[in-house]
Amino acid sequence: MKAAVLEAPRRVALHGCEPPEPAPGEVRVELEGAGICASELPVWEGREWFDYPRAPGTPGHEGWGRIEALGAGVNGLTAGERVALISEHAHAEYDLAPAAAVVPLPAAIEGPFPGEPLACAVNAMRRAGVRRGDRVAILGAGFQALLLAQLCAPLVAELAVISRRPTALEYAAAAGADTLWRWGDPEIERAEPFDVVIEATGYGEPLEVAGRLTRIRGRLVIVGFHQDGRRNIDLQLWNWRGLDVINAHERDPAVYAEGLRLAVEAVLEGRLRPGPLLTHEFELEELGEAYATAARGPDGFVKAIWRRG
Repeated sequence: MKAAVLEAPRRVALHGCEPPEPAPGEVRVELEGAGICASELPVWEGREWFDYPRAPGTPGHEGWGRIEALGAGVNGLTAGERVALISEHAHAEYDLAPAAAVVPLPAAIEGPFPGEPLACAVNAMRRAGVRRGDRVAILGAGFQALLLAQLCAPLVAELAVISRRPTALEYAAAAGADTLWRWGDPEIERAEPFDVVIEATGYGEPLEVAGRLTRIRGRLVIVGFHQDGRRNIDLQLWNWRGLDVINAHERDPAVYAEGLRLAVEAVLEGRLRPGPLLTHEFELEELGEAYATAARGPDGFVKAIWRRG
């Protein structure tokens, strides 16, 4: 099979290798494609704590495709079934996953389905505890933030989205946001604090602003993936306001899988609409270009995927 290998920072090449054999309880999936996650960019760019070359297919974890082989003891799944999976080597033609991390896709779902970030959005929404009638603000308008905006909009009394990019705010408006602010707009600091504030950028300054936007006894939900060092936080403010600070990142495989199953339901019901947000498509051979595009974030960009032709 072909698998993408990060040979060094910013250098991706296709390697030939044997398809992995499913162990008992595992499933081998012939991948149709995978999403490019913002959390993958640091390993592509290079950090001192990463070693190279990386294992074939890593750090891909947003794959979908068809079951090609079943390990011993796997029940409830069949060869040829179209599925989404939560795995670790999805930038390749085949990948393995525990059967519990493989979720069937109904025939009504025909297009690309990078399931893992959809599961993250559903799980973050559950952790956030958004209630009907809440006022909610989301800092950021990337893929994860826009999915959360889609889930929040039908429930809340007001949904505000803050982003640096005008085109991202257009997507937020399409998701149902009531209030759209460009980063730095003085109205942000003058706004009445919100019941729930979701920080979805992964950067330090928006996290500070998120605290100031959260009302007394409100919920500050950290969805952004903070991976570039320590943060200086005004804990006095957080203490004084009695904030519930929620880390919305899951690490329990069973919770991940349940989120994926619920995400499939949400897509079928129209509550999640990922298709219009998959703005840039590449071949597996173009993974390096896909990373470069995701890092650059050109006008109109939300999410890149690679997809087999």
